[in-house]
Amino acid sequence: MRKKVICLCSVLLLMLLLSSFLITGVFAKTTAEFYSKEWLTSAKSMIVLETLHDKVLYSKNENEKLPMASTTKIVTALTVIENCDDLEKLVTVPKSATLVEGSSIYLRENEKLTVKQLLYGLMLQSGNDAAETLALEVGEGYMTRFAELMNETAKKCGAENSNFVTPHGLDNKDHYTTAYDLAKITSYALKNPVFKEIVSTKKYIIKATENNTARTLINKNKLLSSLEGCIGVKTGYTKKSGRCLVSAAERDGMQVVCVVLNCGPMFEESSDLINKAFKKYKLYEILPSYKFVSDVVVEDGKSSTLRLYNKEGYSVVAKEEDVAKYTVEYDYDKVVKAPIEKDQKIGEVKVYYNNSLIFTESLCSIERVEGIEPVDKLKDILEKW
Repeated sequence: MRKKVICLCSVLLLMLLLSSFLITGVFAKTTAEFYSKEWLTSAKSMIVLETLHDKVLYSKNENEKLPMASTTKIVTALTVIENCDDLEKLVTVPKSATLVEGSSIYLRENEKLTVKQLLYGLMLQSGNDAAETLALEVGEGYMTRFAELMNETAKKCGAENSNFVTPHGLDNKDHYTTAYDLAKITSYALKNPVFKEIVSTKKYIIKATENNTARTLINKNKLLSSLEGCIGVKTGYTKKSGRCLVSAAERDGMQVVCVVLNCGPMFEESSDLINKAFKKYKLYEILPSYKFVSDVVVEDGKSSTLRLYNKEGYSVVAKEEDVAKYTVEYDYDKVVKAPIEKDQKIGEVKVYYNNSLIFTESLCSIERVEGIEPVDKLKDILEKW
């Protein structure tokens, strides 16, 4: 009996050691794969987008539909700015706005603030009361109308997997977005100078009103003070969404937007992701804009030569080791016949990546060259004779 017990214990011990070895091996492999990635994030969903070319630099579950809390207010602010003709217009705070739960700038019923002041309260202090006040003003008293405008704005920005129901981002089963959509919306929004000015402001003072004392608003986005080149944009949190952050930065002509959804250390990880993006990727000018290309010979013209140039140019965001894969090829006639008009197409310039054509632009004449009249040709022949 004792031998059987010892034998059974030995088998169990062997099985335990084997399972431990297998688990450790799987864990080690998974951990190695995870840490071998260029990016590292605990976020449920993430994206780092270079905005000039809409180039995705890093991503993780970027198309998963998720709640996004107060990062919603990026869409709210953009919708207000694009649908309001006068940002200095005074708006009366409705009672319903003073009853909204969550973050607040402590508006009082019938208090009057300008649209712009409310936008600062919306984006710096994340005031849900400011969000409702603006939504009812722009939506002409109807929250559903403002939600329609929000969705129109999102679609215009290129968002295809989002639906907006509220202006503040409090949890709602029909209110969701994706990291990719939110990055696209933010990229579009940052082209608006008013939006960019507001989200990059660290502190703003709302002067005292008849109903309230002066308020000093401090931007909740800590990266504005800690991350090189940071230009905003918005924080967010609810129990359902977790901690969310949309951030953006500019360095050396390159702009990136980083979105992390449901990310505990959102400031630290966003900062790390953005720094890695700028370290790994650079903006390279493959073909300069308005570049003088060459002189060509002109026959029968009052000028014997003609200068060619290209207008647009072409730039890329790439890793240093990939730049050599881009090549430029010029194709144009070396001799042209007058008359030639200014900006007349003479040839083409082509950009290739790994021998695949990715960009074509016209080569044009810099100036006009008039043709020689027949009588002038005859005079020229007689003079030479």
